[in-house]
Amino acid sequence: MPTDSLPLVISAPEPRTLDLIFTPPQLAAFRSRYRVVETTADAVSALPDDVLAQARYIVGQPPIDDATLAKLKSLRCVFNVESNLINNMPYETLFQRGIHVVTTGQVFAEPVAELGLAMALNIARGIVDADLAFRSGEELWGGDGNASARLLSGSEIGIVGFGDLGKALNRVLGGFRATIRVYDPWLPPSILRDNGVEPASLETVLTRSDFVFVVAAVTSDNQGFLGAEAFATMRKGAAFILLSRAGVVDFDALMEAVRRGHIVAASDVYPEEPLPKDHPVRKLPGFLRSAHRAGALDIAFKRMGDMVLEDLDLIDRGLPPMRCKRAERETVARMRSKPVSVN
Repeated sequence: MPTDSLPLVISAPEPRTLDLIFTPPQLAAFRSRYRVVETTADAVSALPDDVLAQARYIVGQPPIDDATLAKLKSLRCVFNVESNLINNMPYETLFQRGIHVVTTGQVFAEPVAELGLAMALNIARGIVDADLAFRSGEELWGGDGNASARLLSGSEIGIVGFGDLGKALNRVLGGFRATIRVYDPWLPPSILRDNGVEPASLETVLTRSDFVFVVAAVTSDNQGFLGAEAFATMRKGAAFILLSRAGVVDFDALMEAVRRGHIVAASDVYPEEPLPKDHPVRKLPGFLRSAHRAGALDIAFKRMGDMVLEDLDLIDRGLPPMRCKRAERETVARMRSKPVSVN
């Protein structure tokens, strides 16, 4: 087939790259099936009018204003491979024109859930601190090293948010015979029950949990909604594990609750990233730290490419995308998570 007759794709996947999200065979297949115009996110609107008019797909989530969208006469789908749905395009007009906006963010659910489980187990058993003590010759043997140890098995666990990550977390916790309660105001109770968890209020999740996992996205409704009052209601010694975005918590209040010894905490995300070298959380006892690396596995990035290729094929055949998660008209403009700058 002549190259000019292939469907045109605008590729602006920042901060990802095509080499990151596609295996070499996948990338070869992508380039053989489509005419790929590579650019940067900020340069999309400056592309020649004929390129914009012919573009059937966009890989990435570049800013698109009304004037640019009007030129994208053939556009059928925006494939967001960054994972955060950003309020940088006229979603209502996209939906009115029947243009899909989809995200590959679900590829991160499993690896983030596994790291969350590892954090909970470390908090319960003091694995990192015991290793550091052993390295310095200050280890405590046997029961002496378990003064604050506890079991995850049979515990009471709370999950705040029950999207792809919450569901993945529920799966990895399945073998621990825990009571799992979930707070998610965007889901009906029946969906939670169908997933084997107990629907609960935020107050119940906070006050009755030994471990609280926060996996909610940041929206216009919930920025900073977990603050000093919320932490004060938690059981003394309970663990607060933050896996989604720091924007849902008052981070200073979280650090203060840990500093006072009321709770312990773990986080993979922070109010600013990279974190300043002198940020107080770096040396805060009772706080387990991870540098926003929970989902950043090569296997997850490569799953993005597989999802994009399969949904491209479906849309080419007049079918709706099925592998990627579609943005919803009612909620997409309420998302407030910051885009990542480092893969």
